Amino acid sequence: MSEALNPQQLRSLVPLNALSEQQWRELRSQLEPQPLLAGQLLFRRGDQARLTYYLLSGELRLRDALGAEVRVEAGSESGCHPISPSLPRLHEAMALRDCALLAIDSATLARQLTWRSAQQDLLLELDQAGDSEWLESLLASPLLAKVPPANVRSMLERLRRVELPAGSRVMSEGEEGDCCYFLQSGRAEVIRGAGSEAQLLAELEVGACFGEEALLGDCPRNASVTLLEDGVLQRLDRGDFLELLKAPVVDEVSFGEAVRLLGSGGQWLDVRLQEEYERAHAPQALNMPLHLLRLKARLLDGGATYLCYCDSGRRSASAVFMLSQLGFRAYALRDGLDALPALQRDALISEAGAGYLARSGGRIERSR
Repeated sequence: MSEALNPQQLRSLVPLNALSEQQWRELRSQLEPQPLLAGQLLFRRGDQARLTYYLLSGELRLRDALGAEVRVEAGSESGCHPISPSLPRLHEAMALRDCALLAIDSATLARQLTWRSAQQDLLLELDQAGDSEWLESLLASPLLAKVPPANVRSMLERLRRVELPAGSRVMSEGEEGDCCYFLQSGRAEVIRGAGSEAQLLAELEVGACFGEEALLGDCPRNASVTLLEDGVLQRLDRGDFLELLKAPVVDEVSFGEAVRLLGSGGQWLDVRLQEEYERAHAPQALNMPLHLLRLKARLLDGGATYLCYCDSGRRSASAVFMLSQLGFRAYALRDGLDALPALQRDALISEAGAGYLARSGGRIERSR
């Protein structure tokens, strides 16, 4: 077994089966079966590795400190639960036959289960007020997966309802950004430019957040948003957005941490303009200017880790927020290239020219 498990397989594993499909997607890098050959030890008594193990195929022997033995076979009732989950481990676990196992970071799983429980409590609570339909879409968004439940509750309390007819301009390109919106009902389109230069960037559906880029980058709106049909919006003011959403969603890393992530398969993503990128960029960095990122993100690999950078760190913070909305794993280089010592900056952005392009399926190729 080498491919990630599908939802049907995951529904038999407790408490993994309590998570949503979106949460399973966030765990996808950890949901690949690992082999354990007959006679090999999975762990010894006293082991303190913070991993949750599941037996997918084969058979294990668990032996406690008194020598008492229990056999666990895949597919049995005991095989659907974590293997000796207490820390330090109370058992020695050995494969009696060739096995396949899952090993999931216990802290990540605990966070996911806590958020799922809080999410269900919120939906139950708000269902009594008749507001749960659009919130179910919102709470299932990858954007809120990183937000502590307490922040989500506070955010919901601070939202202000706005009703507008079809054709209403919710925000205009170039104006100052003092809030963001969540779309509760209706549809909206995002347009950059005017007249013959107008470009459709996206069509927004229920649960979508928009207007956040101006807040993250402290800059004017970079697009206009118009309702395509009668709609209800929920407005969140700038201060509340920065306090409740930005901090937990936009993960920032130092240059050293970025290098470590690169060594584990991370990918540089330059979100500056093409002209800035061609002047100098990081080795093998992809270029997706922030204003085109929503359009081009479909070319990115959903299983990869992206390290976003720009000069000041503002555009990369916006990029990470946007990628989080779309379900990608991304980090921003803290304070951007400008914060790096001159020698380190020059060593990082050491390539010039057209560089690298993303193709469908997450493939990367060098531009000719």
